[in-house]
Amino acid sequence: MNIFEIFEFTFMQYAFIAASVVGLTAPLVGVFLVQRRLALLGDGIGHIALTGIGIALLTNQAPIWGALVAACFGAILVEYLRTKSKIAGDTALSIIFYGGIASGVLLTSIGSGSAGSMLSSYLFGSLTTVSSSDLYAVVGLGAAIVITITLLGRQLQAVSIDPDHAHVQGMNVNLISIVLAVLSAVTVTVGMRAVGLLLVSAIMIIPVVSAQQLSKSFFQTAIFASAIGWISAVMGLTFSYYVDVPPGSTIVLTALACFAIISILKTTMMLVTKGKS
Repeated sequence: MNIFEIFEFTFMQYAFIAASVVGLTAPLVGVFLVQRRLALLGDGIGHIALTGIGIALLTNQAPIWGALVAACFGAILVEYLRTKSKIAGDTALSIIFYGGIASGVLLTSIGSGSAGSMLSSYLFGSLTTVSSSDLYAVVGLGAAIVITITLLGRQLQAVSIDPDHAHVQGMNVNLISIVLAVLSAVTVTVGMRAVGLLLVSAIMIIPVVSAQQLSKSFFQTAIFASAIGWISAVMGLTFSYYVDVPPGSTIVLTALACFAIISILKTTMMLVTKGKS
């Protein structure tokens, strides 16, 4: 069997490019979310993005842009509820979680005669639905994520580590927090084709947790997490092609396998080092 036959299909070429963008950029945003203990933010945003998809289908618009608008709105709403309202952060996420998925399922069912397959492709990812227009959008949004983090990385890091200290230094903590929330929304939109809305949060978080076991600084964590995310995306996508399953599940399971391997190796090295001493 020719292992390179997978690249003979245009839809797989699109899928690999999209998965690579997701694998590289999602952990770059996730590293800030983990630091701020907002690991579940991607889940809440992902579910309200489904509402945007439903609205887009009803109005005959491109689902990816409907998801982006709804996800950004949801991210800003969550940040507002978390900082300005008396509602606790986890409660705000729960409201977004349940309201978003309920509205999304309803609207998608109304707007499409094949609601089941449509929902499955958006919730768990789909190899065959990454069109050329989707690819352009994914690459463009991925580039926007990288550019934003490059320009505002230090401010995002400062606010994520110690928002009170960042405020004393004169940073607009609320504005930077909103930027991070919007970045999370864009990441969810970027990842919904390759990984799916239900699982995109995992590829934002798991590589970061894995990288934290290897790195000694915030910058190293971001770099290692991005590398682990890319490896997980490419290997998971390849496996999903040959076993004919949704790519989201295999990508996330590959990321979990990387975490397990790194944990075992680190534990083994610690035991060996302890034994020598």
